[in-house]
Amino acid sequence: MSEEKSFSMSETANFIHECIKNDLGENTQNIVTRFPPEPNGYLHIGSAKAVYTNFRMAEIYGGKCNLRFDDTNPMREDVEYVNSIKNDIEWLGFKLGDRIFYASDYFDKMYNCAVKLIEKGKAFVCDLTAEQIKEYRGTLSTPGKESPFRNRTIEENLRLFSAMKNGEFKDGEKTLRAKIDMFRPNINMRDPIIYRIAHVTHHNSGDKWCIYPMYDYAHPLEDAFEGITHSLCSIEFEDHRPLYDWFINELDFEVKPRQIEFAKFYIKNTVMGKRYLRQLVENNEVDGWDDPRMVTLAGLRRRGYTPEALRNFLEQTGVSKAMSVVDYSYLEHFAREDLKTKSKVIMAVLDPIKVVITNYPEGKVEMLEIENNQENEAMGTRLVPFSKELYVERDDFMEDAPSKFFRLSVGKEVRFKGAYFITCNEVVKDKSGNIIQLNCTYDEETRSGSGFNGRKVKGTIHWVSAQHAVKIEARLFDFLVFSDDSEQGYHKNPSSIVKMQNAYAEPCVNEANYDDRFQFIRNGYFCLDSRDSRPGALVFNRIVPLKSSYKPE
Repeated sequence: MSEEKSFSMSETANFIHECIKNDLGENTQNIVTRFPPEPNGYLHIGSAKAVYTNFRMAEIYGGKCNLRFDDTNPMREDVEYVNSIKNDIEWLGFKLGDRIFYASDYFDKMYNCAVKLIEKGKAFVCDLTAEQIKEYRGTLSTPGKESPFRNRTIEENLRLFSAMKNGEFKDGEKTLRAKIDMFRPNINMRDPIIYRIAHVTHHNSGDKWCIYPMYDYAHPLEDAFEGITHSLCSIEFEDHRPLYDWFINELDFEVKPRQIEFAKFYIKNTVMGKRYLRQLVENNEVDGWDDPRMVTLAGLRRRGYTPEALRNFLEQTGVSKAMSVVDYSYLEHFAREDLKTKSKVIMAVLDPIKVVITNYPEGKVEMLEIENNQENEAMGTRLVPFSKELYVERDDFMEDAPSKFFRLSVGKEVRFKGAYFITCNEVVKDKSGNIIQLNCTYDEETRSGSGFNGRKVKGTIHWVSAQHAVKIEARLFDFLVFSDDSEQGYHKNPSSIVKMQNAYAEPCVNEANYDDRFQFIRNGYFCLDSRDSRPGALVFNRIVPLKSSYKPE
């Protein structure tokens, strides 16, 4: 993480805690927060920070948090996104109950508020095009210029606004703008647009409206309608706060919500902007919004992350006023911490090479008892079949091994997990020189639990019985993009997914459910892919890798 200090949600040093306490005194149970997503995409881990901050603050103080869909832009919104957002929030562990609201439910109230602004001389109908409005707006170093339609009479503005509502004008032909000050240093206060015309069907209100409020206008009104006490949002809305307060004050709301901004956080080598995520989906560069390489909550869930791991991550990254950059390994750390004591530890061979134990009796099968998790005895044990022909990982063997390589090599003895000491005697190769088989012998006096006949070896490797193994596909993921110093900011990783389609696992995987998590010894934590896996064709996603103990010389 960056050096900038941030505080977890539960710490009283958190500046948001201080604001709430100062505002509400002892009546902190009256706190009402909100999370207002626009339903134009799936939530990503950056969105989850806002979800967690608002819902968690309400939890801490015994208050309430509203999920309110900012569905004021029907051109890019869809019920699919509405449902996905609700599912993601409840998956994170926050109960929604009756606290689900829609901006579109307030369209009548918002319209009446706009009429009130016109009647107060604080809003006017403007005929400038979008390009002209941008030109008239000015820049940070130059003042704006007033619209030639700014001084229309109240009566004319009321008539034109009613005509806008009644569908008498084309898209973009007119807008309703607040009348504030075109010379303000803060550009957001230079007569911002309140309503625009859009003849499109809305997912919630149908064809009732052809004018839609802008977010900067709708947001403070919705907060006031719902009695929000603290509107917690990301730092980019800090410059919009004067406009937020202007609408609240001009419309004489009794409840005056307070907007408090906190910094976003970024994760290295990830795409977190919804616009970029949408491009990846629409350009078919990923397998949908729930692609396991995406940092959408749907993608992380499909990859196998648990809500507990994400909540712990979000809690510990905390909140601050300064932007922080988090390494992806920090997120992986919380996944490992969550999974290490509740995942069954099993053997799976992703890149197999056959081992034949030449002195093992033909046709013999032993059922070996192996613990399910050494760190959690309560998970018990399982029986694993052992036979004459086995598979081991290709990189667990070296023909010319260095001195610090304690796995399988010619003439050296190694322990097979839960089984026997094995010695490799012969390497079998094909005509191209590729290793296709290892001929080994075992010491029957060294069965696991026997005390190994008083002998010790430094290395232990995992295996699966070739006769009993279940063929699986294992998918290994890397960063979808890599950050760089180019103008674009990142470049795509052509090796973001590797599919190991000839992998083998213990028979117990046939009983796996989609909610199960496994540690494949030395290969990482895995779960069934919720979309592509099916009985007889099991696909496992790697959630996070394990740290290897072997370092090449």
